[in-house]
Amino acid sequence: MALANVLSCAVVGLDGELVEVEVDIAHGVPAFAIVGLPDAAVQEAKERVRSAIRNSGFPFPNRRITVNLAPADLRKEGPAYDLPIAVGVLLASRQAEPGVLDGAVFLGELALDGTVRHAHGVLPMVGLAKERGVEVVCVPEADAQEAALIEGVRILPVRTLAQLAAHMSGGEPIAEFRRNGNPPATARLWEGTDFGEVRGQEHVKRALEVAAAGGHNVLMTGPPGAGKTLLARALPSILPDMSPEEALEVTKICSVSGLLPPETPLITQRPFRAPHHTTSHAGLVGGGRNPRPGEISLSHRGVLFLDELPEFSHQVLEVLRQPVEDRVITISRAQGTVTFPANFMLVAAMNPCPCGYYGDLAKECVCSESTVSRYQKRISGPLLDRIDIFAEVPRVDYEKLTANTSGEPSSVVRERVERARAVQTARFAESRLVCNAEMTPTEVRTQCQAVLDEQAQSLLRLAMTQLSLSARAFHRVLKLARTIADMAGSEAIVASHLAEAVQYRQRVRA
Repeated sequence: MALANVLSCAVVGLDGELVEVEVDIAHGVPAFAIVGLPDAAVQEAKERVRSAIRNSGFPFPNRRITVNLAPADLRKEGPAYDLPIAVGVLLASRQAEPGVLDGAVFLGELALDGTVRHAHGVLPMVGLAKERGVEVVCVPEADAQEAALIEGVRILPVRTLAQLAAHMSGGEPIAEFRRNGNPPATARLWEGTDFGEVRGQEHVKRALEVAAAGGHNVLMTGPPGAGKTLLARALPSILPDMSPEEALEVTKICSVSGLLPPETPLITQRPFRAPHHTTSHAGLVGGGRNPRPGEISLSHRGVLFLDELPEFSHQVLEVLRQPVEDRVITISRAQGTVTFPANFMLVAAMNPCPCGYYGDLAKECVCSESTVSRYQKRISGPLLDRIDIFAEVPRVDYEKLTANTSGEPSSVVRERVERARAVQTARFAESRLVCNAEMTPTEVRTQCQAVLDEQAQSLLRLAMTQLSLSARAFHRVLKLARTIADMAGSEAIVASHLAEAVQYRQRVRA
């Protein structure tokens, strides 16, 4: 009996970490021990590995087996270590030879019959293998398409443990997975609503079009049934397609979170997440003993929709302030610090009061002024200051609901959004910025303030005085005006562009 070393990977946040699986088989009282901070799923690998080896036609060594997962101070979790442990046992017991797979990385969960099952987080782990110069990665057959998104690494799709052992010992080889130039299958995680199906609310549609063109945050306020949720669910249909880099970022997050369908390994549809108002702050921003992405990271490069905004707890809403501004979320635990991306559009909807009809012209509100004030003050001023567009959504008239004509379809609106985004792509080609909402004060000064005409400057000075805008709101108005100018095909920001941006900021509390 001897010692064998096999490479595998762990996922820390959204990044991979190489793990060396050391298997020692020695004489002594028969035992099977796994050390190196394994969680319960890794500890249970002992029984899965034992049965998989026996049912694959190999005798299981009746010796003292010690498996060490190094580095020993890194927490190991999940069943993806089953395959490397089983391979290590076969190598240490001289029932297989490393052969052509010497130095390869092994990933996968084992069934009791030796079948290799899907594992979460394959994409970041294969990405790490490429960075570390690993040439071959053995993954479950179901995950081969996902792994092949990383170019420059040979991917071997493993169906069973017996098949892999035969390949290692010079038997029937496993064919390398190749896409042969074919694009990977893409996943659609949800079905949206077309803008043409929304009756009336033309001014709100315009506000959402501006938001989509520049990546701005929106808060819609109106009575129940006015169409706030429908409009929010239609917003993703006018957003531009993700770039290949953005698609890989989103796919990586879904892979780590276990939300990536194995048969469609690439996410090209922008995320749309709508957590319930009972969601905890950890569910929203991520967390846990070993932090996992929360809703704000799952909506990265897409839309985070918070319906019934005042019903969310105060603590949950306040944790949004930092990621909305910084577009990343950093979670610190005793074991270490993890940073997740959180570049999303915040779209929120709320009623103006508990009964929903404060300010409504057709139905009387039954709430007292103090009740309305307390309800609206559940949303703090600092959070409201981070929202670019405030849109009032009134009830829809009967004539508009029953009209035979429909509004502009999403495809037409989306063309205008894409043209505005193309302007921004060219503007920020030398930086990592994607849209106007991401501009820092430096870009605001050069791309917005420097191109204001005199009339627009006078209007902005008046708006600062009349609306008591903060410095943050000042910058957000300018970013919004820059987007409106881009949609109009104008290099300069004129008074009409700034006037529209300013009117989106007006919001009066009860």
